Amino acid sequence: MEKEAIIKKVKNVLTQIEPYLKADGGGVEFVNLDDDMVVWVKLTGHCANCPHSSQTLKNGIENTMKSVIPEIKAVEKINFK
Repeated sequence: MEKEAIIKKVKNVLTQIEPYLKADGGGVEFVNLDDDMVVWVKLTGHCANCPHSSQTLKNGIENTMKSVIPEIKAVEKINFK
């Protein structure tokens, strides 16, 4: 699958996940899809500093993303200081 098509699917999955994060005061933004098929996101709101954000990222966002888009190898967060 072409990278642009995968990015479109990634953004669609994030759009579907976001209401669940917003319910807890958080959010997620797409940053990049690298050549190794790793999706980079920015967690926002309460998710940015939540002690459970790693679980949300891996168990929620990454698992959902990989089940919908098998080409995706991982989802990682960008840490902005």
